Amino acid sequence: MKAFAVLGSLLLLAGCATPVPRSLRAPNIAPVSVAAARAHTAPLGVRVRWGGVISRVINSPHTTWMQVVSRPLRHDGRPRRVRFSGGRFMARIPGFLDPAVYAVGRKVTVLGTFSGYQKDPIGRYLYDFPVVQTTAVHLWRPRPRYSRYYYASPWPWGWGVDFGPDFDGGWHEEDEGPGYWP
Repeated sequence: MKAFAVLGSLLLLAGCATPVPRSLRAPNIAPVSVAAARAHTAPLGVRVRWGGVISRVINSPHTTWMQVVSRPLRHDGRPRRVRFSGGRFMARIPGFLDPAVYAVGRKVTVLGTFSGYQKDPIGRYLYDFPVVQTTAVHLWRPRPRYSRYYYASPWPWGWGVDFGPDFDGGWHEEDEGPGYWP
């Protein structure tokens, strides 16, 4: 009986784990951050997995350049919702990516090889972008934003709490504030 309880607990925990998407799995990923690459301390040619929020998409005849504001990655490869960044990087992606789909503000994770630097302006500032020659790009779906609605009741804790999508469409990228549901 005890063995069944242990087995059931292990299966329950395994079902709760969120795996890294198949396209982002790869052996020998170097633990190199964007900040280390910006400081010119990262070796060229290492395989990296970086992610963040898209800030610009530029299409050229055979390549798409994606400018990303980096964020630390969670255990499943999704960029975390934090207020700081290790800097920006450019992802060089072979082929065409639609800027309407890969829109500014969407979260993305790329897998590829750190291949050097490219100077490009941000406003009037000439920024030194680390460049990743990508082998895989994963665009993350926006998560629903849930709100809590409390109803008037004679008890201090209310009648109950309604967890559900907001009434203004309901699907937003993880917003700041009390309406965020992890």
